[in-house]
Amino acid sequence: MRKTLKAAANLRGFVVNRQVELERQRELLDAISPVETEHPLIRIGGVADGGYLIPDDLDGIAACFSPGVSDQASFEEDLLARGIRCFQIDASVERSPVEAHPLVEFERKFLGPTTEGEFITLADWVGEKQVRGDLLLQMDIEGAEWLVLTSTPDSLLKRFRIICLEFHGLEHIFEPFAFNLMEKVLLKLARQFDVVHIHPNNWCDVAAVSKRYRVPGVMEYTFLRRDRVKRRTAIAKLPHPLDQDCRPGAPPVQVPASMLSR
Repeated sequence: MRKTLKAAANLRGFVVNRQVELERQRELLDAISPVETEHPLIRIGGVADGGYLIPDDLDGIAACFSPGVSDQASFEEDLLARGIRCFQIDASVERSPVEAHPLVEFERKFLGPTTEGEFITLADWVGEKQVRGDLLLQMDIEGAEWLVLTSTPDSLLKRFRIICLEFHGLEHIFEPFAFNLMEKVLLKLARQFDVVHIHPNNWCDVAAVSKRYRVPGVMEYTFLRRDRVKRRTAIAKLPHPLDQDCRPGAPPVQVPASMLSR
């Protein structure tokens, strides 16, 4: 019967496995719930997949590091229009759509937890460029983000004023093995950053479900370094007026109330 129920739940877009305690689930969700700050959100990038809501705090950003290159680069194009340099890596594509721009540097490498072969760590990549000043990280690397961030020193993360990234595999977040890894990464970020926006990606229709909480399988998160924030107010309702579905025409995925501050 248990196998039948598990199979039925998975067929309906839910993942059910042995789970961590509800108290730990709640503590983690509280730590990464979004807040409103004195910096209004603006949309950088296109109207669908590839665009992110970030705080209007770009003055003084020296460069954007953007691992994971798509067939469009609307996010980078908006930053380039503001005079912000963009460094891109992705070994799965031949070139970047914007690599001809004088402020763009593209390399065929993957971001990874170690530097070896076609892989490079975030620390080594940033170190090679020798850019002074605050940075921006925009990352969509299809699940590799967990090990990359685990291996990234806190001292390097502090270089980034803004981080916007897509978390994958969240349908497993309440399972013990996945939870331990994801909790480590998310709390690591929460120590230095405020979450200022979250948005489910509706290309993914699975979710993690526990006795009390639900988390969509793929989520976009925007982080702002804590020293940039003077005022924090809990966000009671999403989506934001500037949000756009990543997959236009597909059913939207709502942010569960349990992912907002209580």
